[in-house]
Amino acid sequence: MTDLNGFAVFARVVELGGFTAAADALGLSKSVVSRQVSALEDELGVRLLNRTTRRVAVTEAGAVVFERAQRIVAEAEEAAAEANCIEGQVRGRLRINAPMSFGILELGPALPAFVARYPDLDVDLVLNDRRVDLIEEGFDVSLRISALEDSSLIARQLAPVERYVVGAPAYFEKYGMPARPADLAAHRFLLYTLLSRPEQMSFAGPGGAREDVAVRGHLFCNNADAMLPLLRAGAGLCLSPDFVCHEELRTGRLVRALEDWSMPPLRLHVIYPHTRHLSAKVRAFVDFAAEHFGPGKARWIQSPSSSG
Repeated sequence: MTDLNGFAVFARVVELGGFTAAADALGLSKSVVSRQVSALEDELGVRLLNRTTRRVAVTEAGAVVFERAQRIVAEAEEAAAEANCIEGQVRGRLRINAPMSFGILELGPALPAFVARYPDLDVDLVLNDRRVDLIEEGFDVSLRISALEDSSLIARQLAPVERYVVGAPAYFEKYGMPARPADLAAHRFLLYTLLSRPEQMSFAGPGGAREDVAVRGHLFCNNADAMLPLLRAGAGLCLSPDFVCHEELRTGRLVRALEDWSMPPLRLHVIYPHTRHLSAKVRAFVDFAAEHFGPGKARWIQSPSSSG
């Protein structure tokens, strides 16, 4: 039977670019690492590396074996993670990506319970509003409020995200409450710039009515949280996700317009790369996200809205 340790050692030599670096990473002597690779070459009957005094270069056959060796190592690591999960031991480092506003308002407050549940897990949370490449940038899992476009990823649907036209009571007292979407064209808007067409809005209304309207932006911003002080001050209206504005609506600091009209809802997803076996740490976070942000469980949906 093939010695799988040889594949693991060979993969580390290629990844780190040499025998010395691989030996240091593996906690072995350089001579042991060299013998492992030589033994693998003898067993396979091919040369995997061209060695010089300064560097090692992967042969054509070595490149093929390296790709398979990486898979073998990954499968072994996933098997270990599965075993740890069965024993209740979720370990390692979990890299999470999430939108900025959602991460601050919802994920951040939920994370203490997650890290308390898995004390042996290190969490690396990165917040931004750009579309990240999970595999290229080394993320284990991501929360996204959008449709899944990359077929190499798996998405689990969580809570819906509604969007409301909101403004301060003082704004509506000064400029009036719009009666239908077409009226929005006469109002001042704060626009979220990371949408593809933030000035274009489509609404569905009573009796199946539909209205599209182009609004005019007077202030532009790439973060929804930063708009809240401006909204409270009556600077304009905004199309706001419910998880951002639900507390403002509950307290009456903001008021929802056009309550009989709705925008097409978005949906929160938890997304992770496709693998044959889901690692224990990713499974733990996916299950946790479903507990906190699944359909009917998200706190922004449960909170009542105030209207004017």
